[in-house]
Amino acid sequence: MNLAVNNASLFWAAFLVLIALGISLWQKLGLDRDIVVGVIRAIVQLFLVGYLLKYIFRINNVALTFAMILFIIFNAAWNAKKRGAGIPHALSISFLAILTSTSITLGVLVWSGAIRFIPSQMIPISGMIASNSMVAIGLAYRGLNQQFHDQRQGVLERLALGAGIRDASIAIVREAIRTGMAPTIDSAKTVGLVSLPGMMSGLIFAGVDPVRAIKYQIMVTFMLLSATSLGSIIACYLAYRQFYNQQLQLK
Repeated sequence: MNLAVNNASLFWAAFLVLIALGISLWQKLGLDRDIVVGVIRAIVQLFLVGYLLKYIFRINNVALTFAMILFIIFNAAWNAKKRGAGIPHALSISFLAILTSTSITLGVLVWSGAIRFIPSQMIPISGMIASNSMVAIGLAYRGLNQQFHDQRQGVLERLALGAGIRDASIAIVREAIRTGMAPTIDSAKTVGLVSLPGMMSGLIFAGVDPVRAIKYQIMVTFMLLSATSLGSIIACYLAYRQFYNQQLQLK
């Protein structure tokens, strides 16, 4: 099956952006500049990455593959850090959490034979894992900030009664982990019924048998559940301590 996506079809498809732009202008949302900048950045970034990946896939170098994966993980950590405004060491915590979740998930997939250690498989799968961990960790950070703000008095009372910082914070940490994992769990509940996700749809577009495409999508669902749960729990258990000073007092 040959996809009819060429320069002309992309040009006409670009008019779909005008729908979002029109709604922003009509409802005075103030998003028109962000939409234009976002679209331009997406086009430039995707073309640059496309040519870079074409080069990496062609030379099939292990060191370069690892470098690209680390680049993806660092960028995911950098963007997750932005959601953790006010949390010290959010970048290093995010990097460690995403690196760990990505490494463990990739390791299991390669060991099981689900994917091979070649750039054309490792890099796209790493991007999927890291991006979902990034979103989960960002949501978890937002949950921590909100919960520590809303429940500050309760935390102070538990500390005053002799509780350690872990016991005083455990309910907040667990709620933040739930917040981070919730979108992936909700997506797993509706996959196939409400949505036909990217990998499955792409394989079907490419002419792969739908049943085989479904098996790949099941694998993706499993790996994303693993990645988001690992990323969320590591990030939350490291980040909650940043809300306390060296005297174990709430900042």
